[in-house]
Amino acid sequence: MIRRGVSKARTIAAALAASACLTAPALAQGWEPTKPVTLIIPAGTGGGADQMARFIQGLVQKHNLMKQPLIVINKSGGAGAEGFLEMKASANDPHKIAITLSNLFTTPLGTGSPFGWKDMKPVAMLALDQFVLWVNTEAPQKTAKDYVEAVKAGADRQFKMGGTGSKQEDQILTAAVEQQTGGKKFTYVPYAGGGQVAVQLVGKHVDSTVNNPIEAVAQWRAGQLRPLCIFDAKRSTYTAKVTEKEAWSDIPTCKESGLPVEYQMLRGIFTTKNATPAQVNFYVDLMKKVMATPEWHEFMEKGAFNQTFMSGPDYEKWVANADTQHADLMKNAGFLATQ
Repeated sequence: MIRRGVSKARTIAAALAASACLTAPALAQGWEPTKPVTLIIPAGTGGGADQMARFIQGLVQKHNLMKQPLIVINKSGGAGAEGFLEMKASANDPHKIAITLSNLFTTPLGTGSPFGWKDMKPVAMLALDQFVLWVNTEAPQKTAKDYVEAVKAGADRQFKMGGTGSKQEDQILTAAVEQQTGGKKFTYVPYAGGGQVAVQLVGKHVDSTVNNPIEAVAQWRAGQLRPLCIFDAKRSTYTAKVTEKEAWSDIPTCKESGLPVEYQMLRGIFTTKNATPAQVNFYVDLMKKVMATPEWHEFMEKGAFNQTFMSGPDYEKWVANADTQHADLMKNAGFLATQ
């Protein structure tokens, strides 16, 4: 199984490298940045988006993938609205790109902030990020079913769920889990970023989290946190051991664990709304070069990402569908600003 995973990674890397080479001659005659490019992170430090953005920055610099520097800036205010509103205000500046997560959809829906994904130009989907139900290793629950039963048996709002932001993907997932707890609610505790969420669970300030794999892998490896299930239709394909005994593929899906809930999150790149096709293509080509590096595939395995790449009309169609899906999820949870 490990060999098959490595073979798949090499195949993807070869295809991306070939694609990047094929487009390079044309792009060499087209547009390229004439000043430093700003990569905006609409989230706090330490979380999944922050880690991915800074990893991309390092790869661009290490492999000299762009003549101009790539500058990374966190703008997390207003559940990421600060970063998205800057992108909207910079519609005519192609020297800005943003890495996105589900707050691309949830923040305008939940807060009424005056922006939407159409205020930017889609560049590429880099991956789909997973969510895992985590508890402290000293917690008595060994499975997702155990945890759901404990919540059912406890007092309403007795159990604390830590997450990133309010009315964002973590709280949406929490609301979905609550549909399986016999009417019992969690006390949802929002934090600025996924890194802080993991630390709070280690310190037992909350009872559980739905952190992304990369946000809690260090604490899992250290024996401080226990993964109960992964919110995907299938188990992870990564079979290399993360701890002494377990790999990502050893974590059961939530459905097979008695918790029928699924959810994945976009890790994608956008640029400013009025970017030309040549400017968009430059960034598509840049991301393909990043994704063709061996370090990228190590990063994907470490974070147990679903390696799905899209650009062009396919990516735009996916984003439009995801926007509709999030509107439905948030309506059912009562999280829409208009509710």
